[in-house]
Amino acid sequence: MTAEMVTTQADGQEQATTQPAAGPSLSPSRAADFKTCPLLYRFRSIDRLPERTTAEQARGTLVHAVLERLFDLPAQGRTPAAAADLIAPEWARLVAEEPELAELFADADGAAGFLDSARGLLDGYFTIEDPQRLEPAERESLISATVDDQLLIRGYLDRLDVSPDGALRVVDYKTGGAPREAFEARALFQLKFYALVLWRTRGVVPRVLRLLYLKDAEICDYSPDADELARFERTVVALWRAIEQATANRDFRPKPSRLCDWCSHQAHCPTFGGTPPPFPERPVPSEDRRVAPPSRLVSRTDD
Repeated sequence: MTAEMVTTQADGQEQATTQPAAGPSLSPSRAADFKTCPLLYRFRSIDRLPERTTAEQARGTLVHAVLERLFDLPAQGRTPAAAADLIAPEWARLVAEEPELAELFADADGAAGFLDSARGLLDGYFTIEDPQRLEPAERESLISATVDDQLLIRGYLDRLDVSPDGALRVVDYKTGGAPREAFEARALFQLKFYALVLWRTRGVVPRVLRLLYLKDAEICDYSPDADELARFERTVVALWRAIEQATANRDFRPKPSRLCDWCSHQAHCPTFGGTPPPFPERPVPSEDRRVAPPSRLVSRTDD
């Protein structure tokens, strides 16, 4: 296996970058899509069907943005009040970048309630973690590695903590209100994806993969080992080969589950009496689009 690293901060300042060669690529979100439902992967990655942004996705993006900016402040200034003060300007910035977000709320009362709900999630954050005691090594960083000599796997870390002895802790904030049992396996899959990249690029297995559930004010920790990540790497490669085969055969079948309740594409799904659009004549079985920066809502659909 070969590996190369791309680590880029969300503010555009590169930390350590090796430009990846052109070729197939896969993010944890799209890999999880295929595992969840092959047809969902097709709708998102091949057909590129539009998805309407939900208030839940917008709130997740807003809270992630506030938590990122919070660590720009001196340690003693990282207080609940300071986080609350960041909500309005960060929301204004997001609306400027995505004007359609303003259409999520019919009136000022709706927008005010939305911002209040973000404050509630931030209160949950301060219940389970003290940011004054932390100095993250990286925030909203794009990391990337090549596995199986050709497949680029990449994604954005919410946060990476490095202890004085060099141990790594991958931290991911979860803000969504969907049932936890339906999403926790997907969330851990995402973190194992990041752990694999870090192991292959830095030679260090993360000591802890941490999920912070802000709504419930709970922490879920998981500690992988090298053997597990080696098996996971084989799983990712096999998953990609299954995607390539499905693309070659134009055969992406629906996989009904509880997650169908949150799917934006029921109108095109045979399970719900819909018909998929014509298969593209020249589908590209790779994520040839650039990974969206973390301020974009597409990066928050897993929360």
